[in-house]
This record gives sequence, C-alpha cells and structure tokens, in this order.
Amino acid sequence: MTIQENFSLKNHNTFGVDVSAKYFAEVHSVGELIEVLKQNPTHALTNTPTQQLFLGGGSNILFTKNFDGLVIQLDLKGVSEQIINENEVLVTAKSGENWHEFVQFCLNKNYGGLENLSLIPGNVGTSPMQNIGAYGTEIKDVFVSCKVLNLETLEIEEFDNEKCRFGYRDSIFKQEGKGKYVILEVTFKLTTKNHLIKTEYGAIKGELEKMSVDNPTIQDVSKAVIHIRQSKLPDPKVIGNAGSFFKNPTISKERFQEVQIKYPEIPHYPSGDLVKVPAGWLIEQCGWKGKQIGNVACHNLQALVIVNATGNASGREIFDFSSLIIDSVKEKFGIELEREVNII
Repeated sequence: MTIQENFSLKNHNTFGVDVSAKYFAEVHSVGELIEVLKQNPTHALTNTPTQQLFLGGGSNILFTKNFDGLVIQLDLKGVSEQIINENEVLVTAKSGENWHEFVQFCLNKNYGGLENLSLIPGNVGTSPMQNIGAYGTEIKDVFVSCKVLNLETLEIEEFDNEKCRFGYRDSIFKQEGKGKYVILEVTFKLTTKNHLIKTEYGAIKGELEKMSVDNPTIQDVSKAVIHIRQSKLPDPKVIGNAGSFFKNPTISKERFQEVQIKYPEIPHYPSGDLVKVPAGWLIEQCGWKGKQIGNVACHNLQALVIVNATGNASGREIFDFSSLIIDSVKEKFGIELEREVNII
C-alpha cells in the first residue's frame, strides 16, 4: 500500500472527468485504511483531516476541479451470510463490493429484497449514504446495520436503521455525519422463501408482460428492472454519466394543486403530506431532453441523466449545464430541483 502523488481520477469517476488528486491510495483492509489516514500528507499542511475523500465506484460524484488532498479508494471485499430462521437471512457485504454484483449474488441464492435495485451503479458502501432506491424499494426497507470507522477516533462503530436517519435519497451520512465516518460494511435482512414481490411501480408490470411472466419470481423482477434500466439509461462505460443527476422533488399539496391547474397532465405520487413529482418529466417539459451544449448533453432517452457527450467535458461544464436546467424548471414550474450527485 503506497500513497501516490498527482494521481489521475479520470478512470475513477463514471463521468470520466479528467481531474487529479494531489495524493491517492487504494486500501484493501481496515488496517490499511487506518494506516493511510494516519499517514495523510495533508495533515502536516493543514493540521486537520478535512482534506480527504473516499471513493467507492465513483458513480455518484462530479469533480469540478482537481482534489487538493488525499483520495482513498475503498477496495474492501467480502460477503458473509447468517441464517436467522426458515424465512430470513442476514447478508453482510464489505463496502468495496460492486452493488449490482452483490444483488445478483443474493438472487442466485434466492435471497429476496434487493431485486428492484438491480443495475444501480456504485458499490455497497455508498448505498446507505444515498438510501438508494428504485421501483418502490429503498435500502432502508432491508437495512439492518452498517459498521463505520469514526474518522476522529479511528474506532469502529455500528449504526442501526434508526441511527442512520434515512430519508428520500438521504441519511445521517449526508447530513450531520458527513465527513465524520466511512462505511466499512453493510448488513441486510433478506427473505429466503416468502418473498414480497413488488411489481406495481414504474414499468415493471408491462415488462413482465412482454416477458410472458404471470407469476413472477424475484429473479424475474430483477430481469425486468434490468431491461427497463438498460432501455433508457446510458452505460457509463460507453458514455460518461452518473445516473440520475437530480432528485425527484417533493412539494406541498397546495403547491402541487397550483401547478396542476396549469399543467393538468403532470404525473405525481402522494408522499405523506407532500406530493412527489418526477424530475425527468419537469426537465423534459422544459425542452432539455436530448439537448446538447458544448461537451455536455441531457440524455435523449432519459431527461434525468446528464452525459459527458464528447468525453471531453470538464466537471465545471457539467455543473453549469445542470444549473441551466435547474433555472429553467424553476422558471416554468416554480419548483427547484436538487442535485442528487455529490459535487466536489
């Protein structure tokens, strides 16, 4: 394990933005992680550990400039299982495990609960941070706990579901715990027999019909989700992107009714006392779908996705492009979009 200097991060972020880290290290164990943190060269310059960044799959991040500190690539690997009873199992995955591969591992074991989250980019370690979700399922639905390293004490702590304070694409790790912890492993409670099949959200039912499936298994649901995602979401290996760039906004019922008067066709989903509106629909109505400015474009099949169209876009270009989208949606609908991608 060595700390490298002036290290290119182009292949370590799914946007493919060509930036560099002043220092870079890849760690494969908790011991190596602690050692790197103690050796952090920026400590001598700032006397604080703030100039450090942890990378997983690099799928939910946008670098707008070079990183003037230490970037740590977390490559902690391993999956373990513990049978609880005849219908439940605890599955623990280290933070460096690829998320989709982990989901497929569970499906091959006939463990249910993660199938609707198939083909989401990134690693297991970032899943609680975002409370990742898709097609009616969120991490919090199956999350039991995660082990984290406290960056101030360098001691390992455990966070349960309640302590993580999960919200829509949100958790304690994006709020008051931001920059204070690094997730080492995550434990999920999954089913082994009596699976809860969720097909009512999005286009899953229609996709299953195309597959001629009347009584779907969790494996069928996963295949349907994969087909849907592949049909409208670009592969980061082909064209740089970070998946959904914006959160779906939630607005008050009163505000929604005001918007609905002017735009009666607006899709919406009740969310407690609020109403969730698809950001992709808002963006498309503003004429952004398929639009390109310079090196950056809004994907032609899914307006929620911003792409590095030429492969030469800078992070600042992508950020500015997203700002234009935010401004136009606010002007047309009076709704302010929030970026889901972490901006560095």
